[in-house]
Amino acid sequence: MRITVLAGGIGAARFLRGLIAQAPEAEITVIGNTGDDLTLYGLRVSPDLDTVMYTLGGGNDEAKGWGRADESWNALAEIQAYDATPSWFGLGDRDIGTHLVRTALLDEGRTLSEATAALTARWNLPVRLVPMTDQRVETHVVVEDPDQPDGRRRLHFQEYWVRHHAELPVVDVWFDGIETSEPAPGVLDAIGSADLLLLPPSNPVVSIGPILAVPGVRDAVLAAPAPVVGLSPIVGGAPVRGMADKLLPAIGVDTSAAGVAMHFGGRRSGGLLDGWLVDERDADAVPRIEQAGIAARALPLLMTDVPAAAAMARATLDLAEEVRR
Repeated sequence: MRITVLAGGIGAARFLRGLIAQAPEAEITVIGNTGDDLTLYGLRVSPDLDTVMYTLGGGNDEAKGWGRADESWNALAEIQAYDATPSWFGLGDRDIGTHLVRTALLDEGRTLSEATAALTARWNLPVRLVPMTDQRVETHVVVEDPDQPDGRRRLHFQEYWVRHHAELPVVDVWFDGIETSEPAPGVLDAIGSADLLLLPPSNPVVSIGPILAVPGVRDAVLAAPAPVVGLSPIVGGAPVRGMADKLLPAIGVDTSAAGVAMHFGGRRSGGLLDGWLVDERDADAVPRIEQAGIAARALPLLMTDVPAAAAMARATLDLAEEVRR
């Protein structure tokens, strides 16, 4: 079986561990979000790609869900001692090694796809990890700022999330550079040749949204013969992790399992989804979702450990088989 996954960071990485446990023989391609990417101190940082790489490679910090295990912070302490900005972004010493290598490869003329392949080779991943695009795309958020002439200010998503802790009111979300981007090599083929397309529990606005916004990707998903099944990142009216509840209203989407399902839409009516899994606390949303032509099931969706993630993956595979029939 060939499975293609459109992936963000922590939630997607943890779900992928369960998927690998349930489908060890599957050929899994992970299309990673690069909208979170940014440049700090001359280093190109790809947070979502690295989270997937570290998690599946066994090198991530399990407590935080991101970054390297057994990390030290000497370089960041020196940056802060110089009172340099943006010292608000935590670059650990081990993590800096990854960014140094990526940046060097890019400076040599390698594409982000080639740099990602070189980095993941070290970790012997059980999946193929590819970026959504080789072009630079950055997710920015427009926030309210009474000190600005028009009352608004645009920030890189990481500054909004890490520095300001998602406390600033969001007016809009913008994918800078998306219009001139192209799907990275292998992306469209992985979508078109898949036996199953999955949207794991990732932020629908800033994790899945940028991938689908790359010209040609949404159309490829719409045209794909494989079933498309997703898992709600909203449980009981709130995100399991992150700040989706701060961003969904900015794009006019209700912060609920059904609201996100309606945002993606059913394939029968020009949307993306054939199936959608919600948490058991949101079981009352199943009829509404199914009325939109999306097969829906309710079950526990908290990835407390790998077995829990594997159970979610099993339910996803089962639902895909149902909609395929």
